[in-house]
Amino acid sequence: MDSSNLFRQLLMLGIGTTSLVAEQLRQVTEDWVKDGKLNPEQAKGFVDDFMSQFNIDQAAIDEQLQRQIRNIMQDLGVPRQAEMDELRGRLDRLERQLRDLENKQWR
Repeated sequence: MDSSNLFRQLLMLGIGTTSLVAEQLRQVTEDWVKDGKLNPEQAKGFVDDFMSQFNIDQAAIDEQLQRQIRNIMQDLGVPRQAEMDELRGRLDRLERQLRDLENKQWR
């Protein structure tokens, strides 16, 4: 499972959801303005207030989703990036030591 692809897909889903909510809200407030239920300034204020609150909530949802995905990946045994970096470093050191030993044998 490619975690960067999964995160990218989830991010795109969040962006799409936010865009859809914003568009629907704008459409509803435009209809309210046309019907005379709101004046344009009230509609703009309503949309701005709602979207700022929605973005705050969306950030909390995104943070929770990332935490859950990390937990799931840990439960599945998928190593974290720091663990992979540490293993790569160890592998590089072992390869260097092996080359040094091989070079000593040829002398």
